[in-house]
Amino acid sequence: MVRIKICGITHMDDALMAVHLGADALGFIFASSPRRITPECARLIVNGLPPFVQTVGVFVNESRAIIRDTMAFCGLDMIQLHGDESPEFCKGLGSVPIKSFRIKDAESLTPMGRYQGKVRAVLLDTFQSNKPGGTGKAFDWGLALKAKAFDMPLILSGGLGPSNIERAVAVVTPYAVDVNSGIETAPGKKSAVLMEELMNKLKSVRKGGVVHG
Repeated sequence: MVRIKICGITHMDDALMAVHLGADALGFIFASSPRRITPECARLIVNGLPPFVQTVGVFVNESRAIIRDTMAFCGLDMIQLHGDESPEFCKGLGSVPIKSFRIKDAESLTPMGRYQGKVRAVLLDTFQSNKPGGTGKAFDWGLALKAKAFDMPLILSGGLGPSNIERAVAVVTPYAVDVNSGIETAPGKKSAVLMEELMNKLKSVRKGGVVHG
């Protein structure tokens, strides 16, 4: 069954609504972004969540020390890396991270093989030269299918929202999807209406039995 992470959380009400609607994980961005959150604010939100909700810290080219300190301070469960972090850097983190790859063409998949056994999962996002993630644009999902050859849990991201989530899941059958700008009214502010529409469509796909994880 496909899992759902809502990323770019900056408000408590958005976090609680996402959980209420069935999100499996929430993402907090600690890198340069319109959705950047301070560790202090993230900690307040995390402390206000009910149990059994996974929380994810998103970092870009940050030091191990700062990543570890931020994770501990905020009480986060998982690490997601969107920079140029090497396989050795990833493996050296106590909590094995999720590693993001920006997909432009088939060559974008080549580096993934070096991360086998060193990351928990791979996240595929759309390549844009001036952004490490959060482009709000989809990429060729046929490339995501090719990425499955590396035999690592695959998280699909990039321009996902209520209008295309059913097709994305049906085509790629990812382990999880990561949704951000496609359910926002403004950067960092989620729309309860769009979140509910997204979750209802995902529930429909799950019931239809087309997702194999």
